[in-house]
Amino acid sequence: MGAKIEAYFDCPSPYSFFAFQYLLENRELLASHGVDVDIFPVFLGGINAGSGNTPPWTNPAKAKYGQYDRQRAAKYFGVKDMTPPPFFPPLTILPQRVATHIKAHYPRDRFERTFLLYWTYMFFRHVDLSKPENVIALLREEKYSDAEIESIMSAAQSAEGKAALTARTKEALDRGAFGAPWFWVRNAEGKEEPFFGSDRWHYMWEFLGVPFRDLEIVKGKGDAKL
Repeated sequence: MGAKIEAYFDCPSPYSFFAFQYLLENRELLASHGVDVDIFPVFLGGINAGSGNTPPWTNPAKAKYGQYDRQRAAKYFGVKDMTPPPFFPPLTILPQRVATHIKAHYPRDRFERTFLLYWTYMFFRHVDLSKPENVIALLREEKYSDAEIESIMSAAQSAEGKAALTARTKEALDRGAFGAPWFWVRNAEGKEEPFFGSDRWHYMWEFLGVPFRDLEIVKGKGDAKL
């Protein structure tokens, strides 16, 4: 068993989006160090309920600060600022079941491209993916055929489809998850640890033994005397 990052994401989490893009951009570099990356859809509402966590947007002080933090993170990760839609937070059980089914039955690249589009719909276009017709529109944009869409939507609503998302969410909970993005990481020695958030990469790289350049302050032109 080699080194691996297992990432658990849900689309109401902007930090999942930042982490998702970051991992995709660095997948080849990580692979060069023997680290595999796997992405899993989970139901964040179930993780919050199962862990007893309170979402940050329910706390006025955290919600206010979160506006600054989200904008700073977007700038850092090189994406446009994301604005929460008027229907936020949405119920994401349906789209996450759809993503879970696609992950299990389609090539990795197609699954990840489809799943990543969720955040475009949610935060940039303000399209509510809790509505089946909007999920269907997203799948059409990703060039799934009508027959494929019918099969995917039916499977997502089946007992098996529902159980698959529940099982993956429980897996994250069993691994200590209390929010998203959540990561379960195994290093080359077989040791496993959890990581949370989109700003703990330096801790993760140290754990994995991946060489990296840490943040450093560049000396200015001013007087360095104290």
